[in-house]
Amino acid sequence: MNIAIVHDMIVDRGGAERVLWLFHLAFPNAPVYTTAYLSEFTYPEFKSIKIHSTWYDKIANTSDKYRKYYFPAGYLASKSIDLRKYDVILQSTTHGAKYAKFNKDARIFSYCYTPFRLVWNTESYESVVSVKGFKKKLYDFAIKYLRKKDYESAQRPNYYIAMTQETASRIKNNYHAKVDVVMNPPIDCQKYYLTEKISDYYLIVSRLESYKKVDLAIKVFNRLGIPLKIVGNGTQKEYLKSIANKNIEFLHGISDEQLIRLYSFAKALIFPQYEDYGLTPLEANACGRPVIAYARGGVLETMVPFNGKNENEATAIFFNAQNEESLEEAILKSYNVQFNSVAIRKHAELFDAQIFIKKIQEYIKSKVIPF
Repeated sequence: MNIAIVHDMIVDRGGAERVLWLFHLAFPNAPVYTTAYLSEFTYPEFKSIKIHSTWYDKIANTSDKYRKYYFPAGYLASKSIDLRKYDVILQSTTHGAKYAKFNKDARIFSYCYTPFRLVWNTESYESVVSVKGFKKKLYDFAIKYLRKKDYESAQRPNYYIAMTQETASRIKNNYHAKVDVVMNPPIDCQKYYLTEKISDYYLIVSRLESYKKVDLAIKVFNRLGIPLKIVGNGTQKEYLKSIANKNIEFLHGISDEQLIRLYSFAKALIFPQYEDYGLTPLEANACGRPVIAYARGGVLETMVPFNGKNENEATAIFFNAQNEESLEEAILKSYNVQFNSVAIRKHAELFDAQIFIKKIQEYIKSKVIPF
């Protein structure tokens, strides 16, 4: 099986990059292609393998620049990736990986995290929605063009693997494509551990972008005055720091070991965003810690919400409205819930990486053997 893996970009420490690493473990002989690889900004494990990137990582030498110059430079870089010598392709994608050059007879598997958010869910980008005048006309042109090209490229895969049931619905609605199977992204449970003594802080682990709703949590914790640690980086970092009181601490550039320790000692993870999936709630669960989450998106598939009677099974408390009052009510409710950290950890083990690796290996081989 002559297989290659192609990923949009490797410029962050996010959930998609974790899944890409597992694809490498599942198919260690498959070369990895991407538009840009910025080793200092992503997981150090990638330094141990050969990654084929394009000329775009000379232009986009930060994750912010990657996004800023994506149209047209990043799009053209994606199209320059030549995979025509491979007969099996595994796409790890929301956008760029599907634009590469493929052999017309190749069998293509698309693991889709979500259809390209910028063009299919533009309203989630405040920086795009708020522009006016000539700049808005340029944005509208770029988005219209990219939507057309994204749709055309989305017709090429032979098999779609959706990240969640919600993603599957989006693929059907936006690409008019059939989803063959749903595989939830996993976590490596062996890396995480339980602690007996819990500290007094709550935790957010997130990119600092407007749709992540970190500002909502900051406003609530400003009012409550209880400790909150925020791990992450993004375009809203300086703004968020400017509105945060002294009980809120921002952390960036920490190691995996430091992050796991933060999870283990946190009272709970705060997850205020509407996320397609969200690995951080499962990572918190792997440390036996509960999650306070907005009740939409991927958490509906991964969390067991507290219903007033299931303390020994619950892994999360949900809040139903994305506003300060609803989030604060959920935080205050958590004070009176005696979560079972061992049960939370066992729940996380259902999403372990080794299970995922075996599933993706067996699935692709089952489709390729008759090929």
